[in-house]
Amino acid sequence: MSTLVVCVDRDGTLGPDGPIVGWEAVQALVTDVGIDDPEDSRVNCLLETLSVARDLRDEGEDPLVAVISGGGGDGVNSDRAVARGIDTLVADNDIEAAIVVTDSASDERLVPIIESRVQVDAVDRVVVRQSHDIQSTYYLLKQFLGDEELRGTVLVPIGAALLAFPVLLLLADDVAIALSAIAAVIGTFLLYKGLGIDDFVATLPRRVRDAFYSGQVSLVTYVVGTGLAFVGIFAGGISATNMGSVGTAETGELLVGLRFIFDSVPWFAAAALAAATGRLIDELLAEESVSAALMNLPFGVVAVGLVVRGFTGYFLERAAVIGPLEVTAVELGPVSIEGFVLGIWGRLALYVAAGILASFLGVAFASRMSEGESPLDEVPE
Repeated sequence: MSTLVVCVDRDGTLGPDGPIVGWEAVQALVTDVGIDDPEDSRVNCLLETLSVARDLRDEGEDPLVAVISGGGGDGVNSDRAVARGIDTLVADNDIEAAIVVTDSASDERLVPIIESRVQVDAVDRVVVRQSHDIQSTYYLLKQFLGDEELRGTVLVPIGAALLAFPVLLLLADDVAIALSAIAAVIGTFLLYKGLGIDDFVATLPRRVRDAFYSGQVSLVTYVVGTGLAFVGIFAGGISATNMGSVGTAETGELLVGLRFIFDSVPWFAAAALAAATGRLIDELLAEESVSAALMNLPFGVVAVGLVVRGFTGYFLERAAVIGPLEVTAVELGPVSIEGFVLGIWGRLALYVAAGILASFLGVAFASRMSEGESPLDEVPE
């Protein structure tokens, strides 16, 4: 028993009414069709048929190569001609299965006819890469519409935009507003898909469940960090609102933004510090090798927070939004420090120096921990 590798042509332009059987006959047909019309996609279909048969032969099988043409005429006559050709091949040869090679969507309509007479193991669709014909375009569009993920990613936003446009146009009565709203929604969706946020959201419940069952410290610190971040947003918003009317000048808007950052940065830094510390503790408890970057992360968060607060404080003090930094007097037993006032440059230098110091401490801590985890040299037996 052998495998039939058959190239079907529903239009009936590859040859007479009846199958063309054999490697040499199909190879001669390729030459004839190619000489008549070198740009014909059927040449590639015939060559693909020979290629599939050669691969099967290399695997130790004895394939039967054939070409069946519809013989021309209307669709019914062409289909019946192909059916007669398949019946002839099945009657004259011991065929176990078939591999159908096509070059258009219309030819694939013959697959059920062939399948009713012999088992079809595969359908090989040939699309010429440089081809711009209507059949290839139709087939690619058909493949695109058949892909559920692509439909949801491309067609859903386009359809939603087309539905939302007339509604927004009726509500806003302004084409610019409607187009801006649609562009904003589509841009948000593309960022949502492009940054992989959808994958993160899909796996978030499983991660939370695993964290609950495994007792990870980071789960609690993440919740604490989220709360601190919300506190930072609230604190920065209150401070920016209390600045009063800032007018429409760019300077006023810039100062409002700087004031928001100045008051929210400590809370954001604390939130990031809590999350990073929890992650670091989980890695240490798991007794796994912890990277130097992860060990240095909490110190880096503190350093960045100090530097950002220092520069925003510098700009706000120059704009007379906040006053100079006052250090109150401190008494610790026999040691007492008198209060003093730092000028604008002193404030900036203090915060920058503190940020650099925190960064150096992080590097030293990560280096010390890495040295402690270095494996001992094995003692030879």
